[in-house]
Amino acid sequence: MLQIRKAVPGDEDGLWQILEPVIRAGETYDFPPQTSRDEALRAWLAPTNVCYVAQEGGELVGTYVLHPNRKGAGSHVANCGYMTAGHAHGRGIGRAMCTHSLEEARAAGYRAMQFNFVLASNHRAIELWQRMGFQIVGRVPEAFLHPVHGYTDALVMYQRL
Repeated sequence: MLQIRKAVPGDEDGLWQILEPVIRAGETYDFPPQTSRDEALRAWLAPTNVCYVAQEGGELVGTYVLHPNRKGAGSHVANCGYMTAGHAHGRGIGRAMCTHSLEEARAAGYRAMQFNFVLASNHRAIELWQRMGFQIVGRVPEAFLHPVHGYTDALVMYQRL
């Protein structure tokens, strides 16, 4: 059974098992592929982020971070980043984490959620976010140098909460 909870000290090894393959692949996040474990965990667990993990049994199978999209006058809009363990794709974990994040964002008083950098080549994510109620509100041409597809557009996706 899938449980989503806030990350706690001791989750770092499980988080790194999720983060590392995504970072090394360089296909969906703009972390440099050589990012170290400490650098990645420091970024993912930054004080401005609320980090959650998705756990099945004793294994972490996904993670997301929730934080304000901007500071100050833009802080009423949430932003999230999600990663699912490679072996757990296609099991509804991304959908469960997105549902959870929308509930948490509403409970925290956010008025909207915005994804700033969804790669146009990440079709699974775009389809999921649209099914979850997000709309594409912008496109940044050739914003990301994808290791397979070359320069790829980044989409801005938005949902009013």
